[in-house]
Amino acid sequence: MTVSQTLEFLASFRPRWNRDMEADLLERFQLDPTRKASSLSKGQKTQLALIGAVCPEPELLVLDEPTSGLDPIVRREFIETVIGAYHSSDPENRTVFVSTHLIAEFEGLIDEFTIVEQGRELLTMEADDARDRFQKIRVCFPQPPSGLDLAGALSVRQSGREMEILADGNSKLLLERLRARQPEELHCQSLSLEEIFVAAGTLAKARL
Repeated sequence: MTVSQTLEFLASFRPRWNRDMEADLLERFQLDPTRKASSLSKGQKTQLALIGAVCPEPELLVLDEPTSGLDPIVRREFIETVIGAYHSSDPENRTVFVSTHLIAEFEGLIDEFTIVEQGRELLTMEADDARDRFQKIRVCFPQPPSGLDLAGALSVRQSGREMEILADGNSKLLLERLRARQPEELHCQSLSLEEIFVAAGTLAKARL
């Protein structure tokens, strides 16, 4: 079948199908509707499958590694303009469930996430709560510090006078202890979701 025939076939099973969205995505992905689907590259086949998934406008859209095989520019555009627009057009009635290793690319769209490692659930949280809980503290002292009480820190890395500390819900306490040592510089910021993924793995190993 051609690209157009493939989409017609998929649409025949659906109670609704957004033709305007189909046309827009075909143009956006530069897919030739008359081309044989079997002759498409891996990335183009992924694009065709994504069109087939989004155009029925389901209430629940399940995507497993949806950007696999897409080049970086197309990936970014698809995530921002397709998935983002699809959900935001009716957020009360639409849920997008994504399984992906490319966490950073979905950073701005994630409301809630679950981190799974080797089939085990490590962490499930709302994204904003996770950013409040996991903090990165960077500090620089006049001299290399010694005897600092950083109990409860998720990890501590020191290079001379500088330290990087990951806090797991106890950033205020750690900041108080660091300020007591009169540092030259002290900064605290939320971790990205990708950094939280790494931190969650560290936390899980520490609990074993």
